[in-house]
Amino acid sequence: MKVLSVLAAVLIALLTLPITADAEDVSLSAECAVVINADTLGVLYGRDESKHHAMASTTKIMTALLTLEAGDLDRPFTADSMAIRVEGTSMGLREGDTVTRRALCVGMLLPSGNDAANAAAVSVSGSITAFAELMNKRAAEIGMKDTHFVTPSGLDADGHYTTAYDMALLTAEALKNPDFRAICSRKSEKVSFGAPPTERTLYNSNKLLTLYDGCIGVKTGFTDEARRCLVSAAERDGCRIIAVTLNAPDDWNDHRKLLDLGFSRVRPFDLRLDTFSAEVVGGSSGNVTLMPEENVTVGLTENERRNVSVRYSVPEFVYAEVNKGDVLGYADICMNGRVLKRVKFTAFESIERVVPKQGPFGWMIELFSGGAVRIKGL
Repeated sequence: MKVLSVLAAVLIALLTLPITADAEDVSLSAECAVVINADTLGVLYGRDESKHHAMASTTKIMTALLTLEAGDLDRPFTADSMAIRVEGTSMGLREGDTVTRRALCVGMLLPSGNDAANAAAVSVSGSITAFAELMNKRAAEIGMKDTHFVTPSGLDADGHYTTAYDMALLTAEALKNPDFRAICSRKSEKVSFGAPPTERTLYNSNKLLTLYDGCIGVKTGFTDEARRCLVSAAERDGCRIIAVTLNAPDDWNDHRKLLDLGFSRVRPFDLRLDTFSAEVVGGSSGNVTLMPEENVTVGLTENERRNVSVRYSVPEFVYAEVNKGDVLGYADICMNGRVLKRVKFTAFESIERVVPKQGPFGWMIELFSGGAVRIKGL
């Protein structure tokens, strides 16, 4: 099927953006810090954001993401008795306890259970060493070029390090997962585990969920080597900002400043996508309307919006029958060649297939006029 590809610049009405403070004017306690626009991954502020540093329990962002991606989240199993014998913070697992992977994710993201992280690692990969290999493979896929994982919990270990920027990239990826996003944003959560399993309430150590308007997570951390580490994310008016600090004695206040800075530089932009009409072959109507499945709002800085475009891939014709809601095309929201978001285009109405009257070659006409067309890549 011939596919029409249109590259169209997005014209957006803008308000004049305020001038914000330069990086050196931001007063922080953090040794390393970064703020990024989660939609574009653009850096809004950085302080030694590429410096290698221990990251403590913010490591569990990767551990939880991999556990959620492994699936079987609600299947009960017995936690590995050796894995849960670990120092530091705990969700309260004991030998012989029955638990689920979903409960372990709650246990590692809210009270920052090292036992939960280790148990999840063994459940997913069979051993902590094998899970660390999986962590590093996923890190490479995300683009975390200055990170190396050794432990799933984040306890100090030789060769266990990251950068503030890499942790921001990881967080942007993790927040795409709806289960991760839901868990890390909760101030408390009821889970069931034990022998036999009983319901308990686990509480989130992230005070920003209460202190900062729009905060949706993400993870606290502390070890003797890393000191206080914090990854946060907040949403306002369709914009999502991510902030990371490593070794920040006053991290709660640092993050309020960093998130404020991010929101001062990013504005929501509503992208009004075109509609299209495709010819319907063999249908009761000659055309079908293709509509975007959703409205799109993207958070952009003044500089970023100049480089945004929309690339449409929609068919010139389809074969009947067509059902309302069928996915028939898509639009990619792009910036500098990178796809920020893909929006599906669906049929606005149903078009029945008209069966031709049988004649000498009627069976051939019916054979070649039937069937729905699927666009490659949807």
